[in-house]
Amino acid sequence: MSYHPYDPRMAYDPGRKLTDGDVQDLKPEGWWGDDGKLYRDFTFDTYGAGVDFVVRVAALAEAQGHHPDIRLSYRRVRVSYFTYDAGGVTSLDIEGARAVNDLLAEAGQP
Repeated sequence: MSYHPYDPRMAYDPGRKLTDGDVQDLKPEGWWGDDGKLYRDFTFDTYGAGVDFVVRVAALAEAQGHHPDIRLSYRRVRVSYFTYDAGGVTSLDIEGARAVNDLLAEAGQP
């Protein structure tokens, strides 16, 4: 997992960034907070199922205009949200994580 330290060129906006406590209270089922990011690991039965999920998450991100980092490793996918210009997790990240959970539920997976 890569860590993105604060960079003053990112126009850091502490008013948009959620506190760690807020993130813990608001994070959807299955998601974790670490190093100022919101992330979840998903495991699939096949590599192809993981690739399909990545494509659906990418389409969702395009529709929302808010893009997570996505890492595919064989049958495992990690989706990480972090709003770079806010310097941490924002409500957009929480909404994105909830929408990813909804995608999974639509596919009949927990």
